[in-house]
Amino acid sequence: MRQFLDFEKSVAELETKIDELRQMGSQGTDPGTSGINIDDEIARLSEKADKQLRTTYAKLTPLQKVQVARHAQRPKAMDYIHQLTTEYTPLAGDRAFGEDQAMVGGLARFRGEPVVVIGTERGFDTETRLRHNFGMARPEGYRKAQRLVEMAGRFGLPVLTFIDTAGAWPGIDAEARGQAEAIARSIDVCLQAPVPVVATVIGEGGSGGAIAIGAGDRILMLEHSIYSVISPEAAASILWRDPKLAPAAAEALKLTAQDLQGLGLIDRVVAEPIGGAQRAPEEAVAAVGNAIAEELVPLRALTAAAIVQKRRDKFLAMTRGALN
Repeated sequence: MRQFLDFEKSVAELETKIDELRQMGSQGTDPGTSGINIDDEIARLSEKADKQLRTTYAKLTPLQKVQVARHAQRPKAMDYIHQLTTEYTPLAGDRAFGEDQAMVGGLARFRGEPVVVIGTERGFDTETRLRHNFGMARPEGYRKAQRLVEMAGRFGLPVLTFIDTAGAWPGIDAEARGQAEAIARSIDVCLQAPVPVVATVIGEGGSGGAIAIGAGDRILMLEHSIYSVISPEAAASILWRDPKLAPAAAEALKLTAQDLQGLGLIDRVVAEPIGGAQRAPEEAVAAVGNAIAEELVPLRALTAAAIVQKRRDKFLAMTRGALN
C-alpha cells in the first residue's frame, strides 16, 4: 500500500477515489447504475491527480524534501546494489571487532565491469530496520568500509557508494570503540583511494555518518535527497530550543540537492520520477545507474596518481569556497 506524506493529502484523496472506481469496475458494477462511465471517470481523475502531483513536487519546501528523502518506501541501498549490479558477493566484518549490518558492501559487477559497492542500509520493515540499525553504523561498520575501499585500491576496482543514513550511531558502545576516529579514518581512506570513487546520496545524507563514505571523485544526489551536517529538527532544538522551528532550520541549512549543487559541494543532481523515487523505484534506480555509468567514463581514463590529485584539489577547493 502506498504511503502518503502530509502535503500529499489532495493527491491521496484523488487516488483513493480512483482505487474505489477500479474496484467497482472489477466487481462488474453496471455504469448505468451509478450514472457515470467508470473508465472515463478514472481517466479524468488520473489526469487530475497527475497534474496535482506535478504541481506539488515542483514547489517543495526544504522541509518537505526532508520528508521525501526519509520516505519509508524509497529504494534502499540494497535495492540499488541488487538492481544495478550482478554477481554481488557481500563481505562481512572489519577484521577487528565484528560485523555491522548497517554498513553493507562487497564485490560485484556493474554493467559487466568489476567494482566494489558500499552502502548504508536502513531496512524496509521493522525486522530489517532493527537488523540494520536504521542505517546508523557503528565503528566496525566504518572500518568495514575502510577495508573494502583499501581492497578496491589494491585490485584497481572502482568504488560505488550509496548513502542513506540519519548519521552515525551515537550510542555509548560506539563511542567506546572509537566512532569519531573510525569516521575520520574512513574519510581519509576514501580521499587516498587510487581508484575512481562515485558516491550517491539516495535518501538522507546525515553528518559524518554520510561523508565517511561520501568523499568521492564525483558526488551525486537524487533530486529529492538531502545532505546536511545536522537534521533540521536537531538544529532547531539547539539554536532556538524549539523543534517546531524545523522549517526555518531546513531553509538555513541549504540541505537540498539543488542548494548543494549551487554551492559546488556536489557534482550532479539525478532527476527522480514525478512524486519521488518511492513512486517508481525501478525507474529511479535505473536513472542512478545511468548517471554513475556516465561519471565513471572519464574517471577510468585517469591514472591512479591523477585520480588522487584531482580528488585532493576538489575538496581543497570546497574549503576555500567556504572560507571566502
